[in-house]
Amino acid sequence: MKKIKGPDLKMPELKVPAFARDLYDDLRDRRLLPLVALVLVAIVAVPFLLSNGSEPKPVTVKPAPQPAGASASALTVVRATPGIRDYRKRLRGRTPTDPFKQPSSETDLSGAQLGAPGDNGFEESAVTTTSTSSATTVTKETTKSSGGDTTTKTETEVVVPGGGEGGGKGGAQGGQPEQINLYSFAVDVKLTRTEEDPESHKTTKKTQTRTEILPPAPLPGEKEQAVTYMGISPKTRNPLLLVSDAVTSVFGEAKCLSGETKCQLLEVETGMPMTFVLGEGKVRIKLNILKVEPVLRGHS
Repeated sequence: MKKIKGPDLKMPELKVPAFARDLYDDLRDRRLLPLVALVLVAIVAVPFLLSNGSEPKPVTVKPAPQPAGASASALTVVRATPGIRDYRKRLRGRTPTDPFKQPSSETDLSGAQLGAPGDNGFEESAVTTTSTSSATTVTKETTKSSGGDTTTKTETEVVVPGGGEGGGKGGAQGGQPEQINLYSFAVDVKLTRTEEDPESHKTTKKTQTRTEILPPAPLPGEKEQAVTYMGISPKTRNPLLLVSDAVTSVFGEAKCLSGETKCQLLEVETGMPMTFVLGEGKVRIKLNILKVEPVLRGHS
């Protein structure tokens, strides 16, 4: 018999997503397919196992048997009328006092003793003042008696008009006031100036070391100013540098104390170099503070 030829039916090609195929291959290579199959079976079987479980039967509680002839108890609601508490019960733990009688503020001096020479303690002071044309002498004599012993102490002060104290107080000699030394914190700085010529592509480098620079001082100089040394921080004792408006970029590790878009005041550490770019970047100033030390600036 001849077969009846009909139209050829083509099955649609099913394409597995790439991520599913990669996941399957990854699980197969790691030998995790049995574990995944076990988890899927457990997810499907657990709801059925829980639904088939036997629920606990409720326990019937029987009322306790009442004795024969006992009448059923009845609940009686009584209206509460507390009233006012008796003040005698409320204040029975307190002692009554007279509100019109002021409390006594006298001090009991029955056990006190008056001080007398040779008694339980006595101290007497005498001040003598002697004035001259050049100075005034104040003599203070203190006599103290205790247990029969008498001790006398004499203090002498010489006051010079227009000056300090002399004599026993250690004042300046000759009536001159003491001098006050004024100190300032100076720094030693190593400066390196680098300039690049865009036409010839030549770089000029110059290094110098400056010592005992007192604040305020422009660096590297007044003609070409990158920063100004302003002294040290009172908290950290680190140098403070005020950045010039001519600086366009700053490189190095420092703490910005003032400025939002552009830092204006820097706190740097000794031995940490900082690089400041001026203008269009042709000139670079590398600054390294070597040390900070106090220097005597004068007297007052």
